[in-house]
Amino acid sequence: MGPAADNPDAYIAALSGWQRERAEMMRAAIMGAAPFEETIKWTNLVFMAYGPCILIRAEEHRVLLGFWRGKRLRELEPRIKASGKYELGNLEMTEATEVTPDIVATLAAEAFRLNAELGNPAARP
Repeated sequence: MGPAADNPDAYIAALSGWQRERAEMMRAAIMGAAPFEETIKWTNLVFMAYGPCILIRAEEHRVLLGFWRGKRLRELEPRIKASGKYELGNLEMTEATEVTPDIVATLAAEAFRLNAELGNPAARP
């Protein structure tokens, strides 16, 4: 689980090494891609847009970049793996995983667009 944090800045500050660098890069790319609202939910750094949209979750040996509509993003990034029910998908990263700010920004912009078009992915039909 990610570090216990009261706010997004504290979440990032609690990380170290490659995980902190990766999380800082992804956070900047996400926030530059669309007008997300950042919050801490479920001990993760969550980016909201018409409901939950993206999360960053730092764990002991990996960092997850999760998308509530991740299954729809797999054409843009085939490394996203379906996770659980619904449309969840995660890009699992280790220190060796290559991911650029451009890739993260492209995924974030499309995730934002999908939520804007389809509504809150956490809402029950």
